[in-house]
Amino acid sequence: MLEEFKKFALRGNVVDLAVGVVIGAAFGSIISSLVADIIMPLIGAATPGGFDFSNHFIRLSSKVPDTVTSLAEARKLGAVLAWGNFLTILLNFIIIAFALFLAVKLINKLYKPDAAAPAPPPADVVLLTEIRDLLKK
Repeated sequence: MLEEFKKFALRGNVVDLAVGVVIGAAFGSIISSLVADIIMPLIGAATPGGFDFSNHFIRLSSKVPDTVTSLAEARKLGAVLAWGNFLTILLNFIIIAFALFLAVKLINKLYKPDAAAPAPPPADVVLLTEIRDLLKK
């Protein structure tokens, strides 16, 4: 059983998957930082009043007074519908997905193999093609 597990764990696909997960996690951190630290601040600076909806919410409990403007504070006091936080996370996801799309597209373009000429057909296919053409005549 130990030998079987060793074969499974060291099989190429499992090792490739492990490397992919680790690289993916690191790449995800890079893209998240790109969105949070570069793209969103630029969008916030370009839009009037900023682009951060994370503190917009609807009070669902009478325990949350109208004077509370912070979502974290409102959540401590009672039930709220945090639509602004959801919208911010959704926009972050869309930006991250688009950035990943562009990155994968660029990587695929950089590592695109050269288009080689198609391999010539085998000799028997060539012979059969010649026979067919002769029979047509």
